[in-house]
Amino acid sequence: MAFGLQQEVLERRFSSPPEWTMRSRIIYRNAKSNENPDPNGTGLADWANAGGGYRQLLKRLEDPSVDGRDLRPILQDEGDIYVAGLGRVGLDVSSKSEPWRRGYYSCLIGAAKASENRDGWVCDTTRNITFPPEVVIGPSNPRPKPVPYGAAHAPFEENCVPLFESAETYYMKILTTQGFNTRQRLDAALAYADWLDFKGLSSTAEEMYDWGLDIAMGALPLGVNHVIDIKSGVIDQKALYVSSNVLLATTALAFHHARNNNLAAALPIYLSVLRARRQLPDRSSQDEAGSNLRQGSSIAQLLSFFRSMIVTPPYPPAPPTGDEPPLRTPAAICEEAGVMAHVGEIIFASSSASSSAKASSNPLRGSLISSAPAAGRLKNQQSGLSWTRDAVDLAEATLTSAGKDDEETRDKCSECLAVGMDNWSKMVAKLLKDEQQAREEKQPKASRSWLWGSSAVVEDGGRWERESQVVDQRLENVRRLLSREADRKEAKGGYLFI
Repeated sequence: MAFGLQQEVLERRFSSPPEWTMRSRIIYRNAKSNENPDPNGTGLADWANAGGGYRQLLKRLEDPSVDGRDLRPILQDEGDIYVAGLGRVGLDVSSKSEPWRRGYYSCLIGAAKASENRDGWVCDTTRNITFPPEVVIGPSNPRPKPVPYGAAHAPFEENCVPLFESAETYYMKILTTQGFNTRQRLDAALAYADWLDFKGLSSTAEEMYDWGLDIAMGALPLGVNHVIDIKSGVIDQKALYVSSNVLLATTALAFHHARNNNLAAALPIYLSVLRARRQLPDRSSQDEAGSNLRQGSSIAQLLSFFRSMIVTPPYPPAPPTGDEPPLRTPAAICEEAGVMAHVGEIIFASSSASSSAKASSNPLRGSLISSAPAAGRLKNQQSGLSWTRDAVDLAEATLTSAGKDDEETRDKCSECLAVGMDNWSKMVAKLLKDEQQAREEKQPKASRSWLWGSSAVVEDGGRWERESQVVDQRLENVRRLLSREADRKEAKGGYLFI
């Protein structure tokens, strides 16, 4: 009875495709639970068990005698295709239902995440225990780190095998599988590119981001052209059809350039994304009325809750494929605020980078960097600060006015507000430091005497000192707002899963 109750609770948290066998559904729920633990517990994901569950589930889903009936190779005449280092590439799953394909995709993505989080880990085959690579004793690790106190003794390299396949194996399997929609393939391409960036393979990551642009562009309706400049990734200002996938792919490419300090390439893309977002059609009042009607009264919601405790809820409907242009909803406005925060950060950082580059390229000039470039640098910093301040204002206003049940808007605005506020405080701190340094350089040296002491004149605080005080007060208000938001979400989650 306890096991059955636990599975019912997990089914409501992680719905499994109803056409899978019971054993496969149980493995899927448990793997999801290990990946997304209960926040009331330890809150730490068990990636070893999650990855093991996903691998076990993949074997069942691809086995024709279990849950893989009617699966076909991509090239039916040649059979399964294998690539060195990656194993078997994707299959043709187009004959399966949408819930089956969605669950299969979720399993592949979960396995890829587990492989990322346990990259390099090994399993000691003599004891069936997993270890991080830095504690393994062997020729490839001449200086192993000691294992934590109380843990099993370190393994020998000859007894170890890799814990999981590389994350590339699962990402490429998704990208070569027939039957996934555009958003699923695009999410996999961007996740793989982000992993390559993390591994320091920026050039390979950029190729994968370009592949993501091709995926987004390839799903546009016939006759839609000149949406993106393929060379720069900039959205054309005259584009009439900008899908959600196009916005997602271009924003990810801009973030890649910014992360690799290619600010000159990132800024035009961000500005084109911001322009395209501001041109999105607003959600009509009819849509809002329909959403309010679907929500129903409080009594209807209460009855629906008690009914869900007795009857297992149906499998969730399919999410959008991202091939259509999005509406300018409150959640989209929060994403717009996030883009504004990135623009402000790039403008502010580019001014500092250009000044340091000038100083390094003119070592003999010293202070010959005239006041004119310094004034232009300060103007750019103020412009970046203004962008960031506007992003914070927009995110805070949208979060305050969002509906209580609009979790998507609240989550995105909370994240954007925290990032924007952090950037704002760091920018003001940098400007305040420069202001104090300039004041000290202009102030004459203090002349001291035994009678009168120091003759230095203490000046009042400047502009950025006053701005710093405003930011500190605003930061305290934002922290209280985000704390209340976190408490509200935790209370709501606890009520749903009692």
